[in-house]
Amino acid sequence: MKMHPNELFFYYTPDHSIDKKARAYARSVSRYVNEINIEKEKITTTGWRTILDKLDLRPKDLLNRAHPDYQAHIAGKTWDDESWLQILVKYPHLIKAPIAIKREKAVLCLKPNDILKLN
Repeated sequence: MKMHPNELFFYYTPDHSIDKKARAYARSVSRYVNEINIEKEKITTTGWRTILDKLDLRPKDLLNRAHPDYQAHIAGKTWDDESWLQILVKYPHLIKAPIAIKREKAVLCLKPNDILKLN
């Protein structure tokens, strides 16, 4: 698959306010924004592994630990690496912030303007 060199992949949840704001910033970083709604488009464990490698983070680093689903289903248990990836697949709405990837750089956008780090 041929991609434009300036294509930006933006993984987000449309209901979160920070995601909406970061999405607006994404357009200033690249004219070619590939938006991926993580609640509608299922990302495989391999896809999550690739994203995590680019971010240089662990799966649990992406999760909102204050969310009730996290507290009910995940907190207080011991998980191996593969299980954490399965959690990302099963509960993508627990991702605490949108993720932006451009070329080989990636950023977890805890603040909407974090996406500007990709320039």
